[in-house]
Amino acid sequence: MKIEDTTVVVVGGASGLGEGTVRSLASKGAQVAILDLDAVKGEVVADETGASFFAADIVSVDSVSDAFDKISAKYGTPRVLVNCAGIGPAEKAVGDNLEPNRLDSFRRTIDLNLVGTFNTCCQFASRLAAGKMNGEERGVIINTASVAAYDGQIGHCGYASSKAAVIGLTLPLARELAAHAIRVATIAPGNFLTPMFEQNLTPEQIAAIGAMTTFPKRLGRPEEFAMMVESIILNPMINGETIRIDGCLSLAGMQLGDALVRQN
Repeated sequence: MKIEDTTVVVVGGASGLGEGTVRSLASKGAQVAILDLDAVKGEVVADETGASFFAADIVSVDSVSDAFDKISAKYGTPRVLVNCAGIGPAEKAVGDNLEPNRLDSFRRTIDLNLVGTFNTCCQFASRLAAGKMNGEERGVIINTASVAAYDGQIGHCGYASSKAAVIGLTLPLARELAAHAIRVATIAPGNFLTPMFEQNLTPEQIAAIGAMTTFPKRLGRPEEFAMMVESIILNPMINGETIRIDGCLSLAGMQLGDALVRQN
């Protein structure tokens, strides 16, 4: 699978890791469709990169289906799906007042990070499965998990479990879609510099969190996430895998409060 002239859908492409992916792929000649709820940011990124913006609520079957129909009408059937949308609110199972979690935030995190991811995968794959082959394959799905799936922190039960579920989705979906020559892979990033960090932390706090990475001692950059996306697209033997890109990060002993939430 090549990148140039290939239609790629980037879910959550209006900011963060998704935006970095949009900018990188567009610069290499891909036809990029941004699928996001944030029309203001999405249109700005689209204008700056030559991509196209399509509004969609990824937990809605109808909304995502309509967006994919519009993408296909403009570009033809997309061959690459990159799922970057996600949230990570920090909320304890038992609060400081000993009240149990009310589940609203937990449900929303599972819905967006897991159900939304599966929804876009299904809508994408159902259309691509009926499409023509591109060499030995039809296309590839790239989902986003997190190192929190392996090393979850206090307050991140919803985030860590949703990302662990995305990892659990990878292999069975890859095995199922192999019959249609569609690959599936997942990226599990560590701490990356996204708007959630930049908007809630001081430069000193950002540097301190980055220094927790074994090497290099900094936060990852969205363009480095995009480099892994590109490698997966180009390499047909990457299938059914979850790949960590975290600078050998260990979150042991690190406690993340509301200000330190990771959001893709």
